[in-house]
Amino acid sequence: MVRRVALLTAGGFAPCLSSAVGGLIERYTEVAPDVEIIAYQHGYHGLLTGNSVVVDDEARRRASILHRFGGSPIGNSRVKLTNAANLVERGLVREGEDPLQVAAERLRADGVDVLHTIGGDDTNTTAADLAEYLEANGHHLTVVGLPKTIDNDIIPIRQSLGAATAAEEAAEFAQNIIGEHRSNPRMLIVHEVMGRNCGWLTAAASRDYRAWLGTQEWVPSIGLSRERWDIHAVLVPEMSPDLESEATRLRAIMDEIGNVNIFLSEGAGVPEIIAEMEEAGEEVQRDPFGHVKLDTINPGAWFARQFAERIGAEKVMVQKSGYFSRSSRANAADLELIRTMTDHAVECALRGEAGVVGHDEENGDVLTAIPFPRIKGGKAFDVSQPWFREMLTDIGQLPAE
Repeated sequence: MVRRVALLTAGGFAPCLSSAVGGLIERYTEVAPDVEIIAYQHGYHGLLTGNSVVVDDEARRRASILHRFGGSPIGNSRVKLTNAANLVERGLVREGEDPLQVAAERLRADGVDVLHTIGGDDTNTTAADLAEYLEANGHHLTVVGLPKTIDNDIIPIRQSLGAATAAEEAAEFAQNIIGEHRSNPRMLIVHEVMGRNCGWLTAAASRDYRAWLGTQEWVPSIGLSRERWDIHAVLVPEMSPDLESEATRLRAIMDEIGNVNIFLSEGAGVPEIIAEMEEAGEEVQRDPFGHVKLDTINPGAWFARQFAERIGAEKVMVQKSGYFSRSSRANAADLELIRTMTDHAVECALRGEAGVVGHDEENGDVLTAIPFPRIKGGKAFDVSQPWFREMLTDIGQLPAE
């Protein structure tokens, strides 16, 4: 019998966290109002420190308000429970303590029967490790995760929460940034989009931006032309363009219309940048998960340097849409996806079925609780998809077939 449920959000923000928290509270209040709900503050940080709040009657009554906001009302953090040295350094555990044990014992002491984690693959698989530890020590815990990542790169989940909104927001961000193309002759604009290992968000944002272009009217005789507002290159980690040949193509565009606009995934070219830094004896900084701190190596600036001289740019602008996108409130499409997933997550929790809720690409896109051993990160964007190839062909980056 489920008596107490705990919620936590973890990792980077995505435009779904606030709404997912609200959706879980709403659904429990509707179908199991006697179940107590607590929320750990700042994800696994709050779990380690015992910092939690009770979802009271007011929060239950007003849970729908959370759908109007981005961010996370219960807070996030980047905490890796297997990186004990980092957690000791941050004062979250004492020297010699096993962080997994500390977190598991907190869940047991708090009497938690179900843990809902809203995060990426690290967040959800860590929760599964906690459940396994507790089971081995006499406390049954059901973990039901929800997939959060704007990169849309969780295997085998078709669509992660917040990704569609992030793409739409990145496209809106670009509408203003690309408006800068007439602020100087021969402008190079690089729009850097989030996406460490996966180019899905950059590709989807490009598609959304060009869909917006298709709804606009133009006045070419005065200089307001679609060609100048269009995207001229899309660079993602799954593709390795030849810089010299691509620069030659972009130089011709610069010469003809006077500006070049690039959509760049922040993960594109990272191996090359790291190799260049290490060869120069520079330190490559990494976070507690071992991920390269992309803001310290600046892929957008690196690519801008590679292209600027080659294409004869007089002025270069690099703008990042990541924080604008990831902290947004969920759009209509994501709100519907969140509702279906949170409803299903509660159903699974009440019948004791663990896993990460999502549409299973390996099982006919059925909405189900996917077992944790099948959850992995790093799903690559399929650059062979017709819509993506058609877009690249349309902008001249691929030859017409």
